[in-house]
Amino acid sequence: MASHYRITIKAGGSEKDYWKDLWRNKQLLWILSKRDISVRYKQTLLGIAWSVIRPLMTMLIMAVVFSLIAKLPPDPGIPYPLMILGGLTIWTFFSNSFSQISNSIVLNSNLVSKVYFPRLLMPLSAVSVGFIDFLISLVLFIGLGLYYQYPPSINIVFLPFFILLTFLCSLGFGLFFAVINVRFRDIGQLIPFIVQIGMYLCPIAYSTRLVLLEKPAYYKYYIMNPAVGIIDGFKWCLLGDNAYFDPASLYSTLIVSVLALLLSVMYFRKKENTFVDYI
Repeated sequence: MASHYRITIKAGGSEKDYWKDLWRNKQLLWILSKRDISVRYKQTLLGIAWSVIRPLMTMLIMAVVFSLIAKLPPDPGIPYPLMILGGLTIWTFFSNSFSQISNSIVLNSNLVSKVYFPRLLMPLSAVSVGFIDFLISLVLFIGLGLYYQYPPSINIVFLPFFILLTFLCSLGFGLFFAVINVRFRDIGQLIPFIVQIGMYLCPIAYSTRLVLLEKPAYYKYYIMNPAVGIIDGFKWCLLGDNAYFDPASLYSTLIVSVLALLLSVMYFRKKENTFVDYI
């Protein structure tokens, strides 16, 4: 005979109790994630095919603009479309996760105002949609690599590290914007602009090697961008040693990502009980 039990969660309590509540409600995290994925593809004409069409079309446009018109060279021996799609795959995971996390509290305002549970579950569940799109894009990349007779290198064993780093970075910045987005709703209009500008500040359609050769004086500042180490490392995992990757760029990536995450979690916890006042 199956046993049934009920878990009652109350607002307040110690910090230790909060993290226990978060763990006990891991099933709710799964439910919210499934709901977000369902909503993402519900009532769409092409459904999951959009996750293939978008990166493919973006790759083609960037290849025309940066390769044929701007005449920017790829890393030696790497097909330009493949270099772009490699950078685009991990950037899209970061940007989608960042955007979804930033809007997670506002989009779940009906839950925030009706029932108590650890609000951190909502930003965490928001990553699920971006991760599914990322996996689809990764399969697309591998297929395109086989077309160009450029299979993934042995460096792919380090891929989980860069995926985890991308998640931590997007969560660190996304949590901060999730909090201020509750208080100032026009922040939601700013987020797509930040993502759009960020895409051109990162080595997606060009190689960091080009920055080193053409603007050496700015290179040390350029690699302080935490996304640079992630994108270059991700391309290095898939494209091998031909893809430019400076391990020193990971120092700023790790420092900025971890620091942003710690500060954002502290800020999120501090403001969490005020969400319902502004929803």
